Amino acid sequence: MPRLAQVPRSAVQDEVVLAAYDRLFGVGRDPVSHPGTATGTPGNWWGVFALSPIVFRHAVAGFSLYQKTADHLSPALRELAQTRVGYSVGSQFVYSQHCKSCRAAGIAEEKIAAISHWEVSDLFDELERAVLAYADCLSRQQGRVGDGIFEVLQRYLDDRQILELTYIAAMYAMHAVMSRALRLEFDDVDERVTEVAAPAGSEGRDIGADISGRDGAS
Repeated sequence: MPRLAQVPRSAVQDEVVLAAYDRLFGVGRDPVSHPGTATGTPGNWWGVFALSPIVFRHAVAGFSLYQKTADHLSPALRELAQTRVGYSVGSQFVYSQHCKSCRAAGIAEEKIAAISHWEVSDLFDELERAVLAYADCLSRQQGRVGDGIFEVLQRYLDDRQILELTYIAAMYAMHAVMSRALRLEFDDVDERVTEVAAPAGSEGRDIGADISGRDGAS
């Protein structure tokens, strides 16, 4: 379950939220009591974001923004960046959804599959590799970008395209982080890295001493 409450349709007063509910779940349908979207997600991202109509409207405006850049910024490059930041942040939701968007943008299946290991793939051209590297810098290094990456971007893209690419990729890195933090959609998973209990009587053993043959005595 998400970590925050969802807003049922009966409690929604904001017209933008209601319109989004209708578009995504069907006219009049309550996504809380009857979850599920056309792409197979539960849809609870929308129910949680509806807690704040101001935040909801801003997020929806962001989705509209990246669609409106399509006449200037290649949708394929945009989707490579969005899918990669989803993978880099570790958001199953963002990664999975944008694999689908990659297909809609005409990206071949083998390229989509290679996004997870683009560094060792020969399927991407120079610009695509720079975009994927840039996505990693935005999502993994908080904006620390080497000059060499930027030089390749500027060889192929104008300043406006780079700004839009930066904004969109960073926006989806934020969505990926929020999805994991709030346990939304496919990111509603338990923490995998936990201690596995040892047999009774072994809880306090020094594993390093066991492996090295030392008994821990000084």
